[in-house]
Amino acid sequence: MKRKIGFYLSLALLRLLACLPYGVVARLGEALGALLYRLPTSRKRVVHTNLRLCFPHLDEAAREKLARAHIGHVIRSYLERGFQWFGSARTMARLIELDSAIDLNDPAAPPTIFMGFHFVAIEAGSMRYSCELPVASLYTPMSNLRFDALARAQRSRFGAEMISRADSVRASLECLRRGVPVMLAADMDFGVTNSAFVPFFGVQACTLTSVSRLARLSGARVVPFVTEVLPGYRGYKLTIFEPLADYPSHDAVADARTMNAFLEAQIRRMPAQYYWVHKRFKHRPAGEASVY
Repeated sequence: MKRKIGFYLSLALLRLLACLPYGVVARLGEALGALLYRLPTSRKRVVHTNLRLCFPHLDEAAREKLARAHIGHVIRSYLERGFQWFGSARTMARLIELDSAIDLNDPAAPPTIFMGFHFVAIEAGSMRYSCELPVASLYTPMSNLRFDALARAQRSRFGAEMISRADSVRASLECLRRGVPVMLAADMDFGVTNSAFVPFFGVQACTLTSVSRLARLSGARVVPFVTEVLPGYRGYKLTIFEPLADYPSHDAVADARTMNAFLEAQIRRMPAQYYWVHKRFKHRPAGEASVY
């Protein structure tokens, strides 16, 4: 009963937030993040561990400032999910700028895998794309069945096909063969199966090789995309880049290095917006102790 009540209260809050001006919700999220940052939570410790490993050149004060800004972005992103899940296509177009280096309407385009990364605004960018063009999107099911059903329904309301990660290879290949682009993200630690340890900011990180294999199987080009939060409460910008050169290669490990190198360059542009609350170094190479 408590879970049911919590779900409906959360649903009501998201619907309310969707009705408020974007700037108000964004500022509210930042303020709430500043308050929550004061609490000694396990996720706060994860953030500091990740920042210490990836930015050893920063002093303690600089990492503290970066961690505080990041938590503000994370909490803000939760509140902004109100308009992402319940806002209209017009609202999406107004708040999320789209800048593409490729012709998204090219009828002769090859099969396309859009490779995303877990910046705090990744969901906003994915939904902005689905407002205009057909796309399939991979997702990880939630443990709460009510929230899982809600998330799938709202993320697909503009026509996106939702693909569970458990069925991702077969379903993704089927979409690519039909000419439907597939959006996915492979920058989290999902375990050593189908992964390789490659450098991420100089630290060996368990990195999925699935994008490379899927591209080889389907003959698809791999096109990175990044969604960033714009300053001044102006909304977001979805940037779609040129396809990665010589990707996939015949070496999945080399391709994983290529992906991480691209991601590092984007993180350096906006370090506070990457999802540092995730245990990026959860699995360690044989013989190495846990960092968390």
